[in-house]
Amino acid sequence: MRIAVAGKGGAGKTTISGTLARAIARTGTRVVAVDADVNPMLGISLGMGMDSTEQLAGVRQALQDDEVEHAPTVEAMLERFGVDAPDGVRVVVASRVDRPDSGCGCCGVTPDGILRELDSAERTVLGDLEAGVGVLSRMEEGSVDVVLVVANPTQKSIEVARRAVETAVARKSRVLVVANRVADEEDLRVIQEALGHHELVVIPEDPVIARADAEGVAPIDLDANAPGVRAVIALGERLAA
Repeated sequence: MRIAVAGKGGAGKTTISGTLARAIARTGTRVVAVDADVNPMLGISLGMGMDSTEQLAGVRQALQDDEVEHAPTVEAMLERFGVDAPDGVRVVVASRVDRPDSGCGCCGVTPDGILRELDSAERTVLGDLEAGVGVLSRMEEGSVDVVLVVANPTQKSIEVARRAVETAVARKSRVLVVANRVADEEDLRVIQEALGHHELVVIPEDPVIARADAEGVAPIDLDANAPGVRAVIALGERLAA
C-alpha cells in the first residue's frame, strides 16, 4: 500500500505521519517512510531525535556536493541512504537535489517519483509530503492508494485541505480527511461542514502530542495511550488490516 499525508504547513501532518508509520510497523507490516517535505523533520516524529534527523537530511546536501557515492535506483537509494527508525521503520529523505538535468537515480528523484517507484507489494510506503498540494498535483493517477488530508479547524487549513482533497480525487486515490486538534464539537462542526462529504477521522486535541513536539520526541514514545496518540494508532491499525 502507498499512503501520502498532505495538508497545510503546521497542521500536524508530520507528527501524524511518524506516529502512523510506527503504528503500522507494530502490526508486523514492513514500513518505508519517505520524508518529502522541504524541511525534513519526519525523523523526530519517528523517535530518532534531532541529531539523527539532521544527519539523515544532510545526505541530500552531501549528494549535491558529490561527497558520497550515488545510487542508480530508488531501491538502491533506500538501501544506501535510508536509516532504520524505531519499530523497524525504514526512513529516507526524498527532497530533490538541485540538478534538474541529472540522469542519476538519486539526484533526479522527485518525491512523487520515489513514492510511485518504490515497491509496495509486501510493505507499506508512507510519504510525508511538503505543505500544500504541489507534490499531489504532480502525481500520476494510481501513484498512491490512500491520501490522508490533515485539516485543523481553521479557515486556512481547511482551504488547503479542500484543494488537496480535490487533487487526490482527480487522481482516483482513496481520501481520508484527518480532522486534527479537535478540541470540541464546534471544531468538528467546522471541519465537517467543509469536508464532511469524505470519510473523516478525528484526532482530538492532546497535550501529550503538543509536549512531544516541544521536546522533540515521538508522541508514541511519550504516551501511546494518550487520546490523540491512540486515535492515530487506531487509524494505522485499520489501514494495516
